Amino acid sequence: MNAKQTNTKKLNLALQGGGAHGAFTWGVLDRLLEDERVDIEAISGTSAGAMNGVLLADGLMRDGTQGARAALSRFWRDVSKAARFSPLQRGPVDMFMGNWSLDTSPAYLFFDMLTRVAGPYELNPFDVNPLRDILDEHVDFELVRSCDKVRLYISATNVETGRVKVFDRHQLTCQMVMASACIPFMFKAVEIDGIPYWDGGYMGNPVLFPFFGHDGACDILIVQINPIERKGVPKTSREILNRVDEITFNASLLKELRSIDFVRRLLEDGRLEPGHYSKVNVHIVEAGDEMRSFGASSKLNAEWAFLKHLFAIGRNAADNWLEKNFDAIGLRSTVDLRAMFEGQGPAHQE
Repeated sequence: MNAKQTNTKKLNLALQGGGAHGAFTWGVLDRLLEDERVDIEAISGTSAGAMNGVLLADGLMRDGTQGARAALSRFWRDVSKAARFSPLQRGPVDMFMGNWSLDTSPAYLFFDMLTRVAGPYELNPFDVNPLRDILDEHVDFELVRSCDKVRLYISATNVETGRVKVFDRHQLTCQMVMASACIPFMFKAVEIDGIPYWDGGYMGNPVLFPFFGHDGACDILIVQINPIERKGVPKTSREILNRVDEITFNASLLKELRSIDFVRRLLEDGRLEPGHYSKVNVHIVEAGDEMRSFGASSKLNAEWAFLKHLFAIGRNAADNWLEKNFDAIGLRSTVDLRAMFEGQGPAHQE
């Protein structure tokens, strides 16, 4: 987006994946797009974050920030409509208790067990994926490829090499976004130019390195869906799997953040030339306690009431972040990476 006023501040956005929890990111984006002081310069997205990114780019090209907000809203609404026909619905106990998880859903429990003994090539031989049709209906990828308002990077994992593949907007197709969101236990690997890809979260959730080497924004705002910290030891099988997934899908991000902190330290110590390396300011918007309360199975819950709830949490989190940290954009990080990695205290700085 082009700056509209002299005090506009530039941000690069890093959007994590997380299934239906991507509606939290929708809320964050809606609040950022509403604020004319914020200029979104580039987006790196994975899985649901990738979808939010292409929808934002498509909407910007059609009708500016209002178009982007409308495009995101329409997409998530239609995702919810399609989910009404899914057998994966909350069980009576969870509905009665007000839980958003599917942990007591007979269909979910059966499906979860089935995916442990059979793969998608047996269970879904025709590779049915309603989300692909919804995305293709909502996004004009030719328009996205011509977008000059925001740089866009989408991550997927090369199945054969285990390396991350980053697609930029100039080549982007619906298949590339679906590759970024390909859960290997549910869908066949997405082939692009003969190369199979799985969910980008395994190797980049999301990747940060495409932001480097460009003039412009030196600030990265990470929209955190998957909690980095979770107190206590998981004991049940489901709790253990949930925590393993969180650790796995945050590993690559933490590695890049550690590299950013390492370079920052060398710059501060005068051991690197500032002309060749630049300082990167890191920010995180999250709703840790609220998002941690949702189990992994809730990522498959696309009920409209739940998506709207996540949207509201996201908007509120972004609003709080802007109120506390807007003045820091362009000047300093609002995340203490050293404390994060050394366990010295809270990562967020005021």
